Amino acid sequence: MITEARIRQDVKPAGLDFITALRAPAIRKLVDAGELQLSLFDDRDLAEITSLDYPGERLVVCRNPLLAEERARKRRELLAATEEKLRKIQARVRRAKRSLRGRDAIGIAVGKIIDHYKMAKHFDITVTDDDLVIERRSQPIDDEALLDGFYVVRTNVKAELLDSSSVVGAYKGLSNVERAFRSLKTVDIEIRPIHHRRGRRVRAHVLLCMLAYYLEWHMRQALKPILFDDHDKPAADAARASIVAKATRSEAAKRKVNAKRTDDDLPVHSFQSLIADLATFTRNTMAMGDSSFLLYPKLTPIQERTFQLLDVPTGL
Repeated sequence: MITEARIRQDVKPAGLDFITALRAPAIRKLVDAGELQLSLFDDRDLAEITSLDYPGERLVVCRNPLLAEERARKRRELLAATEEKLRKIQARVRRAKRSLRGRDAIGIAVGKIIDHYKMAKHFDITVTDDDLVIERRSQPIDDEALLDGFYVVRTNVKAELLDSSSVVGAYKGLSNVERAFRSLKTVDIEIRPIHHRRGRRVRAHVLLCMLAYYLEWHMRQALKPILFDDHDKPAADAARASIVAKATRSEAAKRKVNAKRTDDDLPVHSFQSLIADLATFTRNTMAMGDSSFLLYPKLTPIQERTFQLLDVPTGL
């Protein structure tokens, strides 16, 4: 969402700070210019560099070995699948009977495979009216593999405010933003459809949805002990070797998820199922003649624990 043009034209003129990531061609340019030395990562997974192309900014380079292995595996599988399908088309073209003929017909068949697997840059493909020649491009494959597991976080935030690890941690917090968007759009709040046509009413609708998510976020923080969320993040962070390494759950959270019970033997909920459970708790006004009184149902153990965590009186 934050492109180079947006940073240059909108973000910087507004005096805003930003944290974003470089795309693969920009990382390749740093390597080719000698500003990023891959040998730095023989015994480390994080290093901060500067570049003349990014004056006044910091570039935090990370390498995740597990991510490198995963990308290499996916590339191998995609290359193999692409080549297998292309060889089948080649066999159709070269067989003696009922062969596939015509540059256009062959090109359409090849195009479907290339579009599906997105591996065109790794193959040299020659199509004629009566033949199809396929060769892997070794150099581009090797060049791409060289950067497996690398990513570069770019920011103008000063080191006095965020050190290198904190910059990476803040960037990884993007997953929380994506989760918030998903919650707003579909899972919990369902911001759409918007049955308004005036701009101020649309803005008001969106503001109310944002306030609703703000309330949900605080509820989730308080209710973590009875949700599938990790309720012992300090322990999880302490067990993490590096901010670059994959995040893991704490032992307490793993135990809770595996048993689907809390340590005090209550059922573990998702946020949605817990809200549905709370919906059965009602405030009833009972009328008898000219008098009336309030009647509440008996709280279940999980409901009682929920209200305790939220510090919400039930009126009982």
